[in-house]
Amino acid sequence: MSVDGEQGGGSSVPDEEWERFLRESADGVPGAPKEPSARARVVARRLPKEPEASQVWRGYSPGRPRRRKQGWYVVGFVMSLALLVVALFPGQLVGWFAGDEQADTPLAAESVRPDQPPPAQVAERPTLAEPFKGSPAARWADGAAGITVPEAKATGRMSTAQVAQALGRTRDFLVAASLDSAVLRGDRPAKAIALINPHQQDVQDYLSTAFRTPSKENDPLLLFSRFDKTRTRLVGDVVKTRGRMTFQQGERGALRVTTDITYVYPVVSAAAGSDEVERTIVRREVVVNWDDPAKVITEPGTFSIVSYKVHLTNGGCGAPNGYLTPVFGSGRDAGAGNGTEIDPYDRSTPLEERVEKGCGVATRT
Repeated sequence: MSVDGEQGGGSSVPDEEWERFLRESADGVPGAPKEPSARARVVARRLPKEPEASQVWRGYSPGRPRRRKQGWYVVGFVMSLALLVVALFPGQLVGWFAGDEQADTPLAAESVRPDQPPPAQVAERPTLAEPFKGSPAARWADGAAGITVPEAKATGRMSTAQVAQALGRTRDFLVAASLDSAVLRGDRPAKAIALINPHQQDVQDYLSTAFRTPSKENDPLLLFSRFDKTRTRLVGDVVKTRGRMTFQQGERGALRVTTDITYVYPVVSAAAGSDEVERTIVRREVVVNWDDPAKVITEPGTFSIVSYKVHLTNGGCGAPNGYLTPVFGSGRDAGAGNGTEIDPYDRSTPLEERVEKGCGVATRT
C-alpha cells in the first residue's frame, strides 16, 4: 500500500528544494520588491511636506533686473559732456571725426565748379615730412593728375581725336608752365613757350619783356610759376593741384579751351637748415584757342592765348620781380593785405572776383 506525504505525516519536499528555499529567503529573490528601511520610511514621510527645489532647464537662468534710473543718469551725463566739447572745441571735434579719414581719402576729380569751399579743418602747422598737413590740399591729386581733362567729342571743324589731342597739349602747357621742376627753380619755361603761337605778336612781346623787366602788366607769374632759388626752396617733389578744363567752339572755327587750376606749393627758406614750412597757393585761369589755320596764321601744334588771370596767396603782394616770393614766420603776407578775407582753397568763387579783391587776408594756407 502506497503512502502519500500528507497522510503519512512526513514531508514530501526534496532536500535540494528545501535548501534552495532557505537560501532565497535569506538573500532575497532577484527582482523582487524590497521593503524600505526604517530611515527610508521616515524620509518618505517628510518629503511631501517640503517644497521641491527650483530646477534649471536647458541652461536658462533669469536675467538681472534693469536699473533704469541709473542708466538714464549716465546717458544724460555723457550727452551733456559731448555738448560742452562741441561748444568749446568745434575745430578739434572736426579733426577727431573727419580729419584722419579725409587725409586718407582722395577727392574725386573736379568736373564742375563746386558750390562751396572745402570744410574747415583743425589748424595744424605743416612740416618737412608732412608739408600739406592741415590743408585741404592733402586730399588733392599730385601734379598733372589734378588737372581734370573732359571727355573729348567732335566740335566744329575738329574731330573727336583732334579735340582729344588739343586738350592733351593744353594740359602739357600747364604742366610745363606751373609744375616743371626746372621752371619752379627759376628757369625760363622754354617747353611751355614753344606751345604758344609764335605769330601772336602781342603775346610774344609780353614774353620777351616779362622775363627781362617784370612789371604789373608784364609779369611772368600771369602764366608761369617760378621761385628764386637763392631765396626759396620747394619741399619735396609734390605739388598739389585741383582744377578742370572745359571746351567749346570759339570764333572763326577755333576750339576754345578754358582752364581753371589751383596749385599748392610747399616751400622753406633757402637758408641752410631752414625747416619752417609755408605754402604758396596760386590759382590761375588760362583761356586758349586752337585756331583754324585757314583763318588764323598759326603753326601746327600751337595755340593762341585769349586771356589769363592769376591770384596769389603768400606769393608776393609787392612790386613784381618775376618770382613767387613767400614770406616766412610771423611776417608772411597770408596775414597782410587790404583787409578782405579770402579762402585760397575756395574754388566756388569765380576767379575774376578774387582778382578784383587783390591781396586780401588769407583765412588759411
